[in-house]
Amino acid sequence: MKPQDIMKEKGSKWIFGYGSLVWKPDFKYKRSKIGFVQGYKRRFWHGDDFHRGDKDKPGRVVTLVQDHEACTWGVAYEVAESQVEESLRYLDMREAVAGGYALELVEFTAREEKALQEHSHKLLALVYIATSDNPIYLGPAPESEIAAQIVLCRGSAGLNMEYLVCLAQFMRHCCADVEDEHLFSIEAAALALVL
Repeated sequence: MKPQDIMKEKGSKWIFGYGSLVWKPDFKYKRSKIGFVQGYKRRFWHGDDFHRGDKDKPGRVVTLVQDHEACTWGVAYEVAESQVEESLRYLDMREAVAGGYALELVEFTAREEKALQEHSHKLLALVYIATSDNPIYLGPAPESEIAAQIVLCRGSAGLNMEYLVCLAQFMRHCCADVEDEHLFSIEAAALALVL
């Protein structure tokens, strides 16, 4: 199923956030669930020349990269049918036009349902993912280099460092039993540069 197929269906829609949407959704929703999507890893491989950087010094923000062994934790938001069009119009501007992300469809498992494993109910959720064919995609780099870039960048939404720290705080506070080695290594390297 493709995003456009789910958009034709009646009813509420789920939107999965794994970056700034986990702490700053800025759209109306009915409820939210913490959980994960399987088959993707979160990576600071996408450039940001608007929200957390500029044309001269693009910041680094996260995207999802396919990896069958991985899972990425975040928040899924249920948006009422009456709010879907308005919410997606806002997110398209924030994530697609200004951010370079494309809308995809993923299976989301809520944390409370993970414990029930065999009875687990996966939700179909819309998600914004930046891929390597995007002009502002930066790709992999050593974590120390990513951290150094993050420390130097600022955009219209604020410091790139704030983005990094807020994401790490979300993971520690809401997903305390989950180890996100990539995120925490970059956070440690960045903090070492500024402290």
